[in-house]
Amino acid sequence: MKPKMIWANLAVADLDRTQKFYTDLGFKPNNPHSSDQLVSFFFGDHDFVIHFFLKEVIQNNLKEMKFGDSQASNEIIFTLSAESAEQADQWAQEVEKAGGTVISPPESFGPGYYGFVFADPDGHKFNVFHM
Repeated sequence: MKPKMIWANLAVADLDRTQKFYTDLGFKPNNPHSSDQLVSFFFGDHDFVIHFFLKEVIQNNLKEMKFGDSQASNEIIFTLSAESAEQADQWAQEVEKAGGTVISPPESFGPGYYGFVFADPDGHKFNVFHM
């Protein structure tokens, strides 16, 4: 198997809240793919796409799939690379200002490793990491 592309689809409760959160953090909207059922953003230098679908829309389209409670469990954790420890600290502040939750505050994980974990308003987890 050699896919042409890969992207992620996550379930959310409120598209407007999701749109505002990721826009406030400075992520580039993937507007041709946004609609009344999803908002979409590019992540990183290679424009990895994450679509945020209304939960009921994605559940209806993927009939055999069960979606857990992202507030209580982890479906996946994306890692975002920071250029420096200072940038990770700045991002932690931006996440909280935008309405996210810092789950574990920025800290060192041994020589040369630094980062933190946050959740967006729907509970989707992201690990910010500098090494």
